Amino acid sequence: MGETVIKINNLGKRYKIGKKERYQTLRDKLSSLFNPTDKETKDSGFIWALKDITFDVYKGEVIGIIGRNGAGKTTFLKILSRITKPTEGSAEIMGRVGSLLEVGTGFHPELTGRENIFLNGAILGMAKKEIQSKFDEIIAFAEVEQFIDTPVKYFSTGMSTRLAFSVAAHFEPDILFVDEVLAVGDLKFQKKCLNRMGDVAKAGRTILFVSHQMNQIRRLCSKVIWIEEGQIRKAGSTAEVATAYETAMSSNSWQKESAAGSNKMARFVRWDIADSEQEGKNIVTKFGPVTIRFELIVNKEIKRGHHGITLYDNEGKIMWGWAVDDLKLSEGAHTLTYSFPTMPLKPGGYNWHLSLYEEGDLIDEWFCTPEIIIDTESYQHPVERWNGVLNLPCKFTVDKLSI
Repeated sequence: MGETVIKINNLGKRYKIGKKERYQTLRDKLSSLFNPTDKETKDSGFIWALKDITFDVYKGEVIGIIGRNGAGKTTFLKILSRITKPTEGSAEIMGRVGSLLEVGTGFHPELTGRENIFLNGAILGMAKKEIQSKFDEIIAFAEVEQFIDTPVKYFSTGMSTRLAFSVAAHFEPDILFVDEVLAVGDLKFQKKCLNRMGDVAKAGRTILFVSHQMNQIRRLCSKVIWIEEGQIRKAGSTAEVATAYETAMSSNSWQKESAAGSNKMARFVRWDIADSEQEGKNIVTKFGPVTIRFELIVNKEIKRGHHGITLYDNEGKIMWGWAVDDLKLSEGAHTLTYSFPTMPLKPGGYNWHLSLYEEGDLIDEWFCTPEIIIDTESYQHPVERWNGVLNLPCKFTVDKLSI
């Protein structure tokens, strides 16, 4: 199988619900050794973000980490990156590590892009000569040459992401951790990043890649690990696991069973684009009418419901929101359908957020998986800082006036 570069054994991370854990003195720790409580009492008031994670990663593998929001994917990469300590188990890593977990991590807003390249490169472990030798490549890849001597606080999130990714990608670590950062930025740059990571993989380096976008996972990864509720639900070849995940997200038979057996009055379980011709049913490829369907399982009749929906871009900005009151829903499965004349958003990834209330009490909310991808032709200004939210096709003519 090759050389093992990451060895993970019974990894777990536990958090206290509602408040920080009190600092334990030596006396507390000794007391707990001689007066152990049973596991049920010990775990009350806590939640396991990760539990019993065990697998090995071999040199040169590109492994995709998938799962719904809150499944534990980011916590997992933070433990491997030594940002967070595990509660139990171990993760042994052999080799130089590069991490790109959050946009602009290690960037100082008052420093220029040029200064932040050297700062961020040093944090990653690059020598000054190494940074200098790759400096031109870094800024060319990030497409920020014009703004390289501008303080980063004036950068858009997309510009910061491109620069952060470029520094990490040119760091040439033995192992690279990437968490969803490719969701920010236009599709052209996303493809550029994927190509770069493909080059990194071909050079024999190892990549662990978190993404909600199955097209990216399929294109880049040889293996996939599906994490659900902090545990490995399935691991194996990309085709096998990605297909199983998409099937579950589409049919949601396991979610429906969970919803039917839960105490929740209702639960959102799936969404799709009714007229999408794409395999994932989450991609808009052309201008014109778009019909979005959300499925809701109702376990107990809702007499006066309040339903809200919001669409966010991947920088967290609200693109659109809407709500309806006095919603009556009988027991069973319901489809909430939204019909739009068009979705004139610039190409990229966006996130639906759904909520349902009854008499002011929250019944369910869902940050929909997977995200919606807008992959229409781009009608935007060639300079990013002049780009807006809308992507509007237009006809431009010049007519000479007779005087």
